[in-house]
Amino acid sequence: MAEKKENVLEIKHISVIFDGFKALTEVDINVKRHTIHFFIGPNGAGKTTLLDIICAKTKPTLGTVHFYPENRNKIRLTGMKEYKIANEGIGRKFQVPSVFVELTVKENMILSLKGHKGVWESIFYKLSREEEEHIMEVLKKVGLEERTDILAGSLAHGEKQWLEIAMQLVQKPEIIMLDEPAAGMGKPETFRTGELLKEIKKECTIIVVEHDMDFVKQIADTVTVLHEGKVLMEGNVTEALADKTVQAVYLGRGGERNADN
Repeated sequence: MAEKKENVLEIKHISVIFDGFKALTEVDINVKRHTIHFFIGPNGAGKTTLLDIICAKTKPTLGTVHFYPENRNKIRLTGMKEYKIANEGIGRKFQVPSVFVELTVKENMILSLKGHKGVWESIFYKLSREEEEHIMEVLKKVGLEERTDILAGSLAHGEKQWLEIAMQLVQKPEIIMLDEPAAGMGKPETFRTGELLKEIKKECTIIVVEHDMDFVKQIADTVTVLHEGKVLMEGNVTEALADKTVQAVYLGRGGERNADN
């Protein structure tokens, strides 16, 4: 019998109004622990706005978001500062990689360790054996263990994406939010990214905004379809893509690969 997963994130009655425009309206979503949960939808659906709400980059007009960390009391994210949410164990990777191109792969990883905020401090920081082992373990997981002394700027596009995922992982988050992690990748890189995320979900929950439906089909546990700021439907990927309303929404907007946030 399949294990019933508990909620790690509860999004309740979230509405966002920008100068009279309803970006999100009464959005309710529960994200289960150790799953890969996709937010998909056509242009203007509100997907990225929803990520902004979770990490407090944007304040909701109405509604709340609660985080249920393992072995700790629940945390109300609504109203918190962005950096405090990150410190509580919720990481976010944006679409464009934001690695430090003039630093090596390893220096980027050191910079991401909690408590080491300054670039120069990180370069000259003496790692403990445990920290060194943890960094190498994470780099091995993303396939960059042989690239530790390479400047991040010389990495291929896909490798930069994997490095940034590693920079999130090294902080031991409970939730990672990824905005189009497969953007700009060829099919082999995209597939490898999907297999990587399936491994990562054993350690943390993954929330993804994505337009590549092949990628969604490869790894999604749950799909929430957003349309014009509302939840159109939620279910597994087969249910979502078979839904006539979902098909009409995508076909009416030129297809999911051309959709934007």
